[in-house]
Order: sequence, then C-alpha cells, then structure tokens
Amino acid sequence: MTATYEVRGTVAVITLSNPPVNGLGYATRKAAAEAIQRAEEDGEVKAIIITGAGKAFSGGADIKEFGTPKALAEPNLHSLISVAENCSKPIVAAIHTVCMGGGLELALGCHYRVAAPGAKIALPEVKLGLLPGAGGTQRLPRALGVEPALNMIVSGEPVNSELLAMVPGQILFNRIIEGDLIDGAMVFAKEMADVRPLPKVRDLKARVANGEAFFQFARNMVGGMSKNFPAPLRCLEAVAASVNMKFDDGIKAEREGFVALMMTPESKALRHAFFAERAASKIGDVPDDTPVRKIAKVAVIGAGTMGGGITMNFLNAGIPVTMLETKQEALDRGVATIRKNYEAQVKKGKLKEEKYNERMSLLATTLSYDAIGDADLVIEAVFEELGVKESVFKQLDKVMKPGAILASNTSTLDVNKIASFTDRPQDVVGMHFFSPANVMKLLEVVRGEKTAKDVLATVMQLAKKIRKTAVVSGVCDGFIGNRMIEQYSRQAGFLLDEGCSPQQVDKAAERFGFAMGPFRMGDLAGNDIGWAIRKRRYVEKPNLNYSKSADLLCEMGRYGQKTQAGWYDYQAGKRDAIPSKAVEQMLEMHRAAQGITPRQITDEEIVHRLVFALVNEAAHLLEEGIAQRASDVDMVYLTGYGFPLWRGGPMCYADTFGLYNVVQTMKRFARNPHDDANFWQPAPLLARLVEQGKSFTE
Repeated sequence: MTATYEVRGTVAVITLSNPPVNGLGYATRKAAAEAIQRAEEDGEVKAIIITGAGKAFSGGADIKEFGTPKALAEPNLHSLISVAENCSKPIVAAIHTVCMGGGLELALGCHYRVAAPGAKIALPEVKLGLLPGAGGTQRLPRALGVEPALNMIVSGEPVNSELLAMVPGQILFNRIIEGDLIDGAMVFAKEMADVRPLPKVRDLKARVANGEAFFQFARNMVGGMSKNFPAPLRCLEAVAASVNMKFDDGIKAEREGFVALMMTPESKALRHAFFAERAASKIGDVPDDTPVRKIAKVAVIGAGTMGGGITMNFLNAGIPVTMLETKQEALDRGVATIRKNYEAQVKKGKLKEEKYNERMSLLATTLSYDAIGDADLVIEAVFEELGVKESVFKQLDKVMKPGAILASNTSTLDVNKIASFTDRPQDVVGMHFFSPANVMKLLEVVRGEKTAKDVLATVMQLAKKIRKTAVVSGVCDGFIGNRMIEQYSRQAGFLLDEGCSPQQVDKAAERFGFAMGPFRMGDLAGNDIGWAIRKRRYVEKPNLNYSKSADLLCEMGRYGQKTQAGWYDYQAGKRDAIPSKAVEQMLEMHRAAQGITPRQITDEEIVHRLVFALVNEAAHLLEEGIAQRASDVDMVYLTGYGFPLWRGGPMCYADTFGLYNVVQTMKRFARNPHDDANFWQPAPLLARLVEQGKSFTE
C-alpha cells in the first residue's frame, strides 16, 4: 500500500507510504484521495490526520514518474489537494523530517498543519528551472506572508519548521509539537473536530506593504542574481499574482508559468543534471545490495595542498584521519593549513568553534607507515610520478591490514599499474579528488581491471558521506575529465596560433558560461603541469599535434599565478589577470615563424571548437566503455570543470544544439589547415547517433 488508513477513536490517520521520501506518485495520490473519501463517509470519524511514514512527510513529486503519463494521471496533485481542501471534516497535516515541493503544497491544502521541530520545509522547484505547480506560489504567501514565502520560493532552500513558526502573523503551522508527533496531532485534531467553518488557505488575503515598490525592488534583486536562469523571475511574478489576483486567477497564472518554464532549455538542462547526479551513483554490474566494507578510520599519505584538502573532507564527516608525511616540517605545514582553513570558516560564521575543535581532535599525524596499518581506507596524495607511487604502494601493501582499501589520488596515471605494485589488486581503486579537494564536489572513482565490486560500492557510499558527487571511470590516460580537457586545451592553443589572444578565448568561454576560460585556468593550475604532460605525449604519441605556444610560454618561466606570470601578468597578492605584452609579442613571433597570417575568429567558433572537442572525445570514451553513460560525462564537467549548469554539461548541450549540427560544424573545423583534421572525424558513437536520429542523453 502506498497510503495506509487507520481509525483511532474518532480520528482517521492516513499515512503516505512510498519510500524513500513518500513521493506523490499516481498510486500514492490515488490511495490518499480514496482514504480521505473513506474517512468522510465514516460517521464515527470526526477529524483526519495526514502524515508520512519513515523519514519524510513527503518529498513531493515522485521522480520516477517525471515525464511519464502517470505524472498527470487523475487524481493529479491539484485534484488531491482539492479533495483535501473541500473535505467536510477537518484535515490536519502532521509534518516531520522532510516536507518539500508537492508535499508542502498538499499540506497547504489541508485545513491545519502541525509540525515536529527540525522538519525541513521547502519549495525547491526553482532548482529544476521550474516553479511550484500545484498552488505553492498562491498558498504559501497567504499562509506564511509574502516576503518570507517569496524568499523560500525563489531560493528553493529548506527552512526548519520551528523558524517558520516564529514568523509574525503566519498560519503555516498551527502548532509545533515536541515529543510524539502523532500523539500531539491527535490532541490537536480532537480540539478542532467541531470548529466550523473549516479554514482554507485559499480564502486568505496575501498582503505586502507598498506592493508595487516591493515587487519592483525584488525584480531588480532577483534579476541580478539569477542571470541565465529564467525560473526565479517567473517564481517572483507568480508570487506577485497571489497579491494582485484572485486565487483562481493566480492559480491559472502559476500554471501558465510552470508550462512555459518546462519548455525552456535551462529547465531541461537542470532536470537533466538532477537525474544525472542520481544515475552517476549506479554502477551497471554492481548491485545496490552489494555489501560494503566498514570505513571507521582513514589514512592520507601526503600533507600538501591535495592531501590536506582530502583530509578535511573526512574530518568534516566525523571520520578520524591519520596524515602521514616523510618530514615533520611538511606535516606541520599541512596541519597549519587545515587550521587556517577552518579558522577562516569560524571567522565568517560558517563554522562553530566547538565544531572546529571537534574536527581537529579527529586528526592525527605520523612519520611512520607502521602507525597507519589499522586504517580501513588509505588515500595517497603524493607527487604525480609512477616511481613515487610504486614506492608508496609497496609500503602500503606491507603495513595495511587485510581488507583495507588502497586508493590513489592520481589524475592521469595507470591505476592497473599502480595496483600491480601490491599483492592485493582487488583492494586498489582510484579516488581522484579535484583541487581544492575540500571544496570541489567531483570525485572520479577509477575502476581498475581487478578492483573488487565491494570496494567500488564502499567508495561510492563513502562519497555521499563526504558530500561528493562520485562518477566511475575506467582506466585510461587522464580518465574522463583530464582526457577530455586535453583536447579542449589543444583547440585553445590552435586558436592562439590562428590569431586569437588568450583574453579573447577566455572571454568567449566565460560569456558562454564557463567559470574560467582555458588560459586563466592554466595559470591557476600551473602551466608547468600541462608542459610535463605534453613532454610525455611527444614521446608516446609523436603524431599528435599541439600548438607550441604553451611550451614557449613555459620556457619563458611563465608558469602562472605562482610565478606572477603566465598567459597573463599578475600582481603580488592579487589574482587579477592582466593582459601581457610579453605574451602578445611571443605569439606574434611564433605565428611569423610558422608562416601563419592571423585571422579574425568569432566567439561562436571559439566556443564550438572548445566544447565540441570535449563532446567528440567524450563520445570516444563512451565507445570504449571508460565512461558508463553520457550523463556521467556531464556530471564530471558540471561539478569539476566549471561547465555552465544552465547548459546541462557538454553532452546535454550537444543534444540541445543537435548532433547533426554538431557533426556538420566539426566537418568545417576539419577543413581548417591549422587544426587537426583527424581529431575532427566524428567518433563512431557520435556518427552512429546522427545516422539513427538519436541523442546522447535521451
């Protein structure tokens, strides 16, 4: 049963029961509506309570039904709310833990609402590029007040029930119940059993002082903060309708806004990202019920920037960490950096002093491998060189207890080779964090040929605990993200050869929506890192073409922000990228030496050469089985490489652009004598999808 019915004396208790969050799918809506009608027809029943089983009142729509006929089948959510609102007996929504989206809209359709403290209350539809579509923009301003309701609807952020109960004049919650929620709701329901008329939120007035001035100020604020996202302003206009229109007209305006937003590319991209994040946690041949290993203690090898950042993730999650270094000075520097990061959070009010002390108490340090042997997971974050990794993993193989997971933070090296340095390759996995590791959401989980399924299941579960978005990659040079970014960077180099300046390429990429263009990104990461990779490529893949401009830059000692000179000039203590005359002269001399006459290049060509380079290389990765699904590629780029969220990732963008159009554009690029014609041959998967009229993400 997706909703259970029970009569306790004179009160009927209807419990939504659709795990994990009591999503309001068709079966649940139908069962709930039938239960309300059953209670209405029972002469012994004087009042009704609606609550949720398990760990939620209701999280809203059932995501499994998104885009299917069941999502709109009768009774739809509007119909269920109407059944509740027009019931002749008082209905009390007993809210706990989670009440979001359609769950809150249902509660607002009930006559009364009581809540346990700490319940998370939200209308998060804006995060999917939508607005609440079942009366939320009309009822919440009436029940809570226009300004706090607007803040909730436009941000989509959850607010604790007890805080909302403190809003002056609100009737969102009639009572906050300490102790047993249902017992308290029973008492309240009996008190209200004979009160008439039954209150309806729709009958209230939504009022705000100086309404027109208030909404104009809000438009300016929301418009400035929601560039590239149409939903927040649409949400605002729907809330304005609650003030300026009759209820039924406001509902109609809300519906029109919802339907319009559903068709926007931004909403499609956000919904794609929503489902992509959930899909990424699934591994095709690793069942959901695979037993996982217990991770109660972690060791990290290396106390540098990456090692310290990795350590903080586990401290934040309450997991003890022992950090190992070869020298005491390096350990001291690492601990000092962690302290400094936490102290900055305390100073900004983002972390309480007691939490800071609690986290630091979980950190231990050592200079000896013998001290980490009892850890359940060890992550090495040492220099990116295979010989160094070999030394570390041979040591770990000697000291780590049986069943411990041995992880490498390598960003490009062969995880199978690393695993071969041990006698337990089944316990070895790649855990590629992105810098700064305590901030960036992405975690590439690299599956070796012999990595055990329970190791993968454990790491994927652990990623959620440390609040990372984990994406599984097979073993190849650079895995998913860095293998693709190499082609992006090659195109950026060719664009310089042909006449672009670094700032022109960066500005075009940033106008498209990237957090940072390729040359600013190179300066931040360190241009010497890419130089080292290219030197390896010149030996391993002598037929692969690169612009030599980046090598010339490094030969000038311009490694980026750390040397105050890279593709841009930098001033001490500042990150502002200042166009460089020296770089401009170097590029002019380089073009002349190559016999290249500079040409004018449009922003559109710049963006499409960069983005379609990502797309074509990703298609190769999918064909080879390195990435499981196209949406995984999008998650890598949305969470690790600053790809614009409202475009949904490179594969989603390619689908929106049209794969036929992508291939036609690539054919034009292949005719460019200064580009790499071989690279622009469509990957087999891309060519096949175009031939079949399909897309990457359908």
